[in-house]
Amino acid sequence: MEARAINRFVGTSPRKMRLVIDLIRGRGVEEALSILHFSPKHASKTAEKVLRSAISNLQNKDESGRIDPTQVFVKEAFVDGGPTMKRIMPAPMGRAYRIRKRSHHLTIVVARRPEKVHAAPRSKAAEAAPKAEATAPEKKTARSKKSAAKKTLTKES
Repeated sequence: MEARAINRFVGTSPRKMRLVIDLIRGRGVEEALSILHFSPKHASKTAEKVLRSAISNLQNKDESGRIDPTQVFVKEAFVDGGPTMKRIMPAPMGRAYRIRKRSHHLTIVVARRPEKVHAAPRSKAAEAAPKAEATAPEKKTARSKKSAAKKTLTKES
């Protein structure tokens, strides 16, 4: 089961947000929240808000509403560029500089880790016996075929 949260038209550049998002991609939710909470980057506050929203969305999807946070991880996290506002700033000698105020869209997807199914343990003697029996005759037959082929070549010559 997975859930996503999207924050659109965030007023910082996508490049600055990608630096933060790369820190949490693929990590467990508890670890990702602590990384974002203590990160000095301004973009980490927005990313933490979106991550908490994604976790909340996952809890709302579940019928019981209770999810073990150790089983949840950040499956996907990506930043897409949003619209750029173009502004003009006065420059010397009557010129003008263009200022590009960038924005981005942030998407975070969280999911539960798949539970591992454990197979019944087999005894060591049962595993070793079939392997030894199967490999031994094959080696003998391969060697005997080679030696038989050499003998026939020597007899013909």
